Amino acid sequence: MSSKTDTEVIIGGKVYTLAGYESEEYLQKVASYVNNKINEYSKSEGFLRQPLDVQNTLIQLNLADDYMKAKKQIGLLEEELQTREKEVYDLKHELISTQMKLEAAEKKAGRQPSK
Repeated sequence: MSSKTDTEVIIGGKVYTLAGYESEEYLQKVASYVNNKINEYSKSEGFLRQPLDVQNTLIQLNLADDYMKAKKQIGLLEEELQTREKEVYDLKHELISTQMKLEAAEKKAGRQPSK
């Protein structure tokens, strides 16, 4: 198991110490993503007029929305991959079948099968 990593990050102007088994680079990337969302929302007058708990909830909802959209996209890409793998499988079998038919026809015609 990899060792535990502690790293200081800045989120919303405050310094936090994150700990986990991921790399420091990864922890910084996650914190940066959250911080960018906070900064993005903080540019909106309507957002800033909301109480802090509402602001936090809106940011959490936005992060959850990003997560759900990414998860859906992964599912679509996995389905596409499975479809393409099946197509490749079917084409390989069609190629083998065609090669076998060609060899049988060549034998019947009295020639050596081509390779």
